[in-house]
Amino acid sequence: MTDPVIEVRGLSKSFGGRRVVDRLDMTVRRGEIFGFLGPNGSGKTTSIRMLCGLLTPDEGDGRCLGYDIRREAAAVKRSVGYMTQRFSYYEDLSIRENLEFVARVYGLDRRAERVDAALRRLGLAARQEQLAGTLSGGWKQRLALAASLLHEPQLLLLDEPTAGVDPNARREFWEEIHDLAGQGITVLVSTHYMDEAERCNRLAYIAYGRLLEQGTPADLVARSGLRTWTVTGPGLAALAAELRALPAARQVVPFGNRLHVGGTDAATLDAQLAPFRARVGLEWFADVPRLEDVFIHLMQQAGERLS
Repeated sequence: MTDPVIEVRGLSKSFGGRRVVDRLDMTVRRGEIFGFLGPNGSGKTTSIRMLCGLLTPDEGDGRCLGYDIRREAAAVKRSVGYMTQRFSYYEDLSIRENLEFVARVYGLDRRAERVDAALRRLGLAARQEQLAGTLSGGWKQRLALAASLLHEPQLLLLDEPTAGVDPNARREFWEEIHDLAGQGITVLVSTHYMDEAERCNRLAYIAYGRLLEQGTPADLVARSGLRTWTVTGPGLAALAAELRALPAARQVVPFGNRLHVGGTDAATLDAQLAPFRARVGLEWFADVPRLEDVFIHLMQQAGERLS
């Protein structure tokens, strides 16, 4: 199943004279988990709101689930499941009451049956009478996902759904996402977490409103052109300061008790690191770039273009 569920070209949006999304081109295929990454303020949320019919683009066009995002925005809104960054349900209603309300808003048939099924699917049945305002972040996340699935959408748009959620709840959430994708539901999810990005079929990285790269995680790493070294040993903080002065060391990033040192000119980087690699007590090894290395590199490139 490779036909596009989302296909947009030249999508742009400005607020107060500032272009927040700048000529976005993107295709998302049926049944895939598509990760949407970028720093805060990069335009991810605005892009998602245009895709689901909540915002009208200033420029560009596209289709979502076969509907024109400009002319058929109402149909798009009825057809997609959208989970916002912030919990947006009634905290003084119970879990069940919230789901029943959403079912009525959509004008769904078999409301009680759909609500029961959603409660069971997300493990909410035992808590269905609990007020939403008393739930932890992980349980609120389950309620929000249950609500977005009530009308049986074929496309889920999830805007940083696991922000502020504990690791166990994040893992369970992603298990559910993969189950949904296995049933043919397409998922576009924005995230800041690299472990989540690695669980996506394909990724797009956006910064300053512009799409910088897209592809599979392996493709992005392979195309980055990064040469990466990892070093361990004593005095890493002082070493990092020295390494950042090297012209070829485009990034020097601490990861626990080691440093990642990377650059795009492998020969020059190797030559400049040679004296440091000869130091007693330090252990160096050539490493494979990680997604986080790639995204730091993309951010640096984007900042340099604008400076």
